Amino acid sequence: MQLKTVGLLSPGEMGHVVAKVLIEKGMPVVTCLEDRSELTRSLAKQVGIREVESYNQLVSESDMILSILVPAEAKKVAEKVVVATNATGDQIIYVECNAIAPNTTKSINKIMTEAGNPFVDAGIIGPPPRKKTTTRFYASGKDAEKFEELKNYGLDIRIVGPEIGQASGLKMCYAALTKGTAALSTELLVAASKMGLIKSLAEEFQLSQLQPYTALERGLPSMPTKARRWIGEMEEIAKTFEDVGMTPKIYQGAAELYEFVGKSSLADETFESRDKNRTLIEMIDILKETLEKSS
Repeated sequence: MQLKTVGLLSPGEMGHVVAKVLIEKGMPVVTCLEDRSELTRSLAKQVGIREVESYNQLVSESDMILSILVPAEAKKVAEKVVVATNATGDQIIYVECNAIAPNTTKSINKIMTEAGNPFVDAGIIGPPPRKKTTTRFYASGKDAEKFEELKNYGLDIRIVGPEIGQASGLKMCYAALTKGTAALSTELLVAASKMGLIKSLAEEFQLSQLQPYTALERGLPSMPTKARRWIGEMEEIAKTFEDVGMTPKIYQGAAELYEFVGKSSLADETFESRDKNRTLIEMIDILKETLEKSS
């Protein structure tokens, strides 16, 4: 089956850039913006995604749908798509790209395949693909090769196995390191600031942990703009580890940390609007003030 049109749910920070890559390589992308924000609508328009009025129209005009949303919406959106395919009689390839636990992915696979729709488990690792080689789509499941066709349209797609849940599991373990480390680092730095030790700790890190501390200085100041979205992801990582018999508490704590960051003024900024000259220490000072106000 040759793909002619890809449906996207939803053109947010990651999704609209993925769509841009596909469109620039000649693959039309459509979306339904029902219940979506003005920002999402604006992003869709900027990159040339064509809007359709309903989910019924979306499934009728798409050969494949990429689901790229916040984790909490993944199952609800899949259910809407199935209602639409049942109503229209159309069949679509559904690619679940969200940061969700393997068992969550398996539950969505069941919903889709029982309705006759091929299903692909996918996990995105890396930032929105504004540059080549930065972003990889890991895929699994017996229909993963259908998703591979989008390699011809600019996506880096790598199949990791035949089972639904493998790609999601890879994403969960990877994010456990990257976003889990960011949560741990933020918590200890805010604690140090609260105790009046942040400058002394930073000096020690520069002496004995220069490389990881330099990475924190470079990467952590942009984290608050994403903190609210990461709450659900940490909850899904906690579920992943609990499902394999390990403690979920580490990542339940990380979810609570991102919930705390999400209450700060920093979380109201966007990646584009944030103060890019704000240092790591200045960010931590603002979070310390947030902590003091909530005490």
